[in-house]
Amino acid sequence: MDIISEKREGGEMSAGRGSALRGAWRRLLRLAVFLLLLPYLLVFFYLAEFVHPVSTLMLRDLVLLRGYDRQWVEFEKIAPVLVQSVMMSEDGQFCAHTGVDWVQMRGVVADALDGAQTRGASTIPMQTVKNLYLWNGRSFVRKALEVPLAIAADFVWSKRRMMEIYLNVAEWGDGIYGVEAAARHYFGVPAAKLSRRQAALLAVALPNPVDRNAGKPGRGLRRLASVIERRASQSRDYITCLYD
Repeated sequence: MDIISEKREGGEMSAGRGSALRGAWRRLLRLAVFLLLLPYLLVFFYLAEFVHPVSTLMLRDLVLLRGYDRQWVEFEKIAPVLVQSVMMSEDGQFCAHTGVDWVQMRGVVADALDGAQTRGASTIPMQTVKNLYLWNGRSFVRKALEVPLAIAADFVWSKRRMMEIYLNVAEWGDGIYGVEAAARHYFGVPAAKLSRRQAALLAVALPNPVDRNAGKPGRGLRRLASVIERRASQSRDYITCLYD
């Protein structure tokens, strides 16, 4: 009888551990589904113009007690030359695509399959959702999450709202986020008063804002800025979705 009781108790304990393990896996699965859906819910929440989203890098700086400088500025109060410069530097087809530039994306995939060094193909919507919800660094996992999020955000937000959010969360230096803080830090002027040259320097600093100092540009950065300055001056047909 003692042996039978011990077997019964052992079976009950094993069944209890199995049930607890299954319960833990279900909770983990629900958490994973929630984390995957949360960015899409926030896309709709960020439709409201009074909401000023923060990026994952800003949250990191808060957690690490570093603090950061970000002063939200409405789209209408950003110098058009800055918008033009950023578009021509980062995403010339911003008004034409629906979140992803598939022509560029196919080229990158083909290069990767051929073993060639890949080039950047991120659009402004892709960079915006990366800043808001994901992390820096190249990885196929991040890109797989980034693409559908960019398409969803581009579908829900207007192009003006997309650009407004991007220019207010983009990193422009260590602890410097958004065009208003960047304009004041590097040039001592508000975003509304940026000159064409200053706007071009800020635009070409975006791909590597830690190493590229818009306020103290080297020869290479000045050369890139000159190219973007010329393109921005000829961008009228490319910015129709942002300015009437």
